[in-house]
Amino acid sequence: MTVSTHARRTRVHVSGAASTAVRPVLESQRRPARVLAAFPEGVYLEVRTELEPSVIAVITGEATRLPNSVLLATSLPNVTVGDEASVGDRVIDLGPLSLSVRRWWDPSPPLGPLDPDRLAPAAALLGEPPGAGLAGNGAVELLSDSCAKGWLLGVVTAAEQLVGLGPGLTPSGDDVLAGLLVTLRHLGTAAEKTGQAGAGRAVWLADWLAATVTFDAGTRTTPLSATLLHCAARGAASPEVIAVLRGVVGRQALEPALRRLLRLGHTSGADLAQGIAIGVRAVLALSEAR
Repeated sequence: MTVSTHARRTRVHVSGAASTAVRPVLESQRRPARVLAAFPEGVYLEVRTELEPSVIAVITGEATRLPNSVLLATSLPNVTVGDEASVGDRVIDLGPLSLSVRRWWDPSPPLGPLDPDRLAPAAALLGEPPGAGLAGNGAVELLSDSCAKGWLLGVVTAAEQLVGLGPGLTPSGDDVLAGLLVTLRHLGTAAEKTGQAGAGRAVWLADWLAATVTFDAGTRTTPLSATLLHCAARGAASPEVIAVLRGVVGRQALEPALRRLLRLGHTSGADLAQGIAIGVRAVLALSEAR
């Protein structure tokens, strides 16, 4: 009796805002989860489910808002890797914290129409981002050349070499692919809406690339990175990535957005920017070829 009374007394009930990318997992029946990684500003939970994305980031306002995040206004509980949790019915139970999801945010907002004259200056500004973890890598060069030519076999071959390539929770190869996926999806769709020739080819490449990188990501890279690849396959990304794409189409200033992206992580921001640059050059080349 003493244990249950103590548990009731220390249980903290809070509400939060979740990405719509993780809505299927959050709204499904309650499932067990475990702490995959824990930091002062974020805790990553791996949910035992067949649904994707299967890793949920519970974060405070100071953390990078990944597309699989649930944002809360209070501090996080003190938990360690391997601790048990549960997720489902719009509730996350983590240590003494009971987090109810009350609001949703969209990690894949549409960009609106694309002015094709903006692509060439944007591609020049993006250039080769400094600090990329795979700068000069042959697979990245193959990916870039193949996307620009619309050559599917080359794109798939390069992507298969890049999945899981590099150290850390989000390997550089995965970040490059995520940046590219989101760019092809969003810019291709924006260009299609303005009737730009060749835009459909970019979306077509995004569809095949998404199928390639998500097919066995769960066994080839880290759980968190596999989740982020599944998000990117649907066009979902962090606000820093979306801001750069908004800069490309002229809805905000591109240079400040790019600087903010490049500050993310050790190489993650630069790797994502490298993928975005490949995608912008591809949409430009495919449009000019048509």
